[in-house]
This record gives sequence, C-alpha cells and structure tokens, in this order.
Amino acid sequence: RQYAPEENAAAAAASATSTPSLEKLRWEPSGTLSWDFESSEGTHTINYVAEGIDKPGTPLVLIHGFGASSFHWRYNVPALAKERPVYAFDLLGFGLSDKPLVGYSAEIWRDQAGKFLEEVVGCSGAPGGKKAAVAGNSLGGFSALYCAAEYPDLVSGCVMLNGAGRFKPTDPEAAVAAAGRDEQEGLVDKLKAFLTKGVIYGSFFVTKQPARIEQVLRQVYPIDNSNVDAELVESIRFPADTSPNCAEVFFRVITKNGSGPATAYIDDLLPKLTVAKIPLSLVWGESDPWIRPAAADKIQSLKPDTQRVSIDAGHCPHDEAPEAVNAALSAFMAGIDA
Repeated sequence: RQYAPEENAAAAAASATSTPSLEKLRWEPSGTLSWDFESSEGTHTINYVAEGIDKPGTPLVLIHGFGASSFHWRYNVPALAKERPVYAFDLLGFGLSDKPLVGYSAEIWRDQAGKFLEEVVGCSGAPGGKKAAVAGNSLGGFSALYCAAEYPDLVSGCVMLNGAGRFKPTDPEAAVAAAGRDEQEGLVDKLKAFLTKGVIYGSFFVTKQPARIEQVLRQVYPIDNSNVDAELVESIRFPADTSPNCAEVFFRVITKNGSGPATAYIDDLLPKLTVAKIPLSLVWGESDPWIRPAAADKIQSLKPDTQRVSIDAGHCPHDEAPEAVNAALSAFMAGIDA
C-alpha cells in the first residue's frame, strides 16, 4: 500500500493539520504503476495507482481534473479500497503520464478511460463480463461521463464531482437564466479567463510556480484549505517542471478544449446513460467558484433520475472534504454492488 512517507518531514509537517485521520497515498515523483495506452496518435505510457485488487466489490476508476494527477485522489483511494478494487490514472498530458505533442481532445481521454477499463481493470462487454464504475472531478468528470456514454458495456455507474463539459447552445438569455454563462462556456474557458497573462503559452511559466499553484488551490478550496499542503503543490509543480513538452501541451489543451464548438455536449451524453441503465450521481462542491451549482441543476433537469449529494466544499470536494466524498462514493457503490 502507498502511504505518506514518515521520512518526508517537510511534507508531513505541512500536512499535519490536513485530514489527519485518513490514510493517504504517497507522492511518488518516479511514478507508481504503468500501462501502455495505444491511441490513434501512438503508444503512450500512463501512470496509475491501484489498491484493493483482492477485494470483492465492483471496481471503481477515478479520473482527476485539469492540471492535477492521480495523486489528487490521495485521501480517497485508500479508504475506498477497503471495500473494492480502486484505480486512479493520470490523463495523457498530465501528471506522470506521457506528454506527447498530439491533438488533445475529450475523445482521446474518453478512449483512454475506456481502454483502461478493458486492459487494466479487465472489464468486458461480453454477457456477464466485469464492469466498473467511473468517477471524475472537473475535466475528469466529463471524461467519466463521456466514457460511460460511449463504452456502456464496460460501465456500471458514473459519478461527476463538479464535472466540466458544455451544454447545447440555446438562446443566450435563456441559457444564462437556466445555468449561467460560466457553465455554458465550460471549465477551460473559465481557466482561460482566470489566467492573468494574455498569452496562454507565457502564462504557463507563471502558473507552474509553487506560490501561484498554492494561490489557485486556495481559491478553489474556499471552505477549508488545510489540505492545500506541500505535497499537493509539489505533485502539480513537478510534472510541469520536468517535461520539456509541458508548455506546448498546456497550450494545446487550452486552445483545443477552450474554444470553438464542443464535439460532445452533456445534453447528448445523458440520454445514452438512460438507455444503458447506467446510474449517474453528482457529488457536488456547492461553493465551487468555477463550476457553480447551476451546472448540476441543469444536469438534473435533463436527467431527473440523477442522484445528487451536496458537499460543503469548492471545486475539488474529494480533496477538500474527503470524508464526506468517501461516504457519498461508498454509498453509491454499495447500490451498484447490490
């Protein structure tokens, strides 16, 4: 198992006040486990963690958000793995996974999740084959939804934790009234607006500085920022500082996913879950400054059987309020196991 190293005195001291009762993953700059993801753009090495492999429950795969990594699920994996196999991988272009100069899109991350389910978790579309639940935060929330919609034979449930994604364009005034322009534009557009530099490429060198990373994290952990510690900051800084492709990858992700028409709308994906009888849950940080509760409201209006658990947290509820999120995920998974 992968716990915080006692020998790392600086990080341990920095996180001494953060969720002390929970076990957590250890930050491993050299990576943990690896898997070769074959995409239409080539073969790429993906970093991931896995715990509870011998447990009997339905497997759960966790997908992180923009700029983060599998380590962002540090307080969730060990707790949830007491009941079931739990996996978390680094999206292509993020964390300790490869950062090739390819066309980054929602489709490549959707397919990464689908192939991970097949090749690592062992899911199968055959009758009686293994299925897994997928859960994601922010960008990872949309990736989880997109994967569930397009790989329904592999997925038994889907959870969006302050998930990103676009809704179909409507009359501008009606859209603002229904969900707010911020949600309609999508998460990455919000990130573009948040960046203080006008040039995205140049802004990368500002945003990767530890002080800036901490500042952004504190903004999106508005209720309790005690988990914004040295390990979390380092897990974001290190990949950004050690890959020669990081600035270009950052530019490609922002420009590909933050402008122009969406290739998949939330409105079109939700009915596919209904047809496949895949339950959807929203575990939502209700004080999110980036993706506000109106986005969750709209998802529920489009798919009324969607479950929802409100968390007293911001954009990253799984790390800001991990005990509450673990309870919500455990309850959702228990329903799938039944």
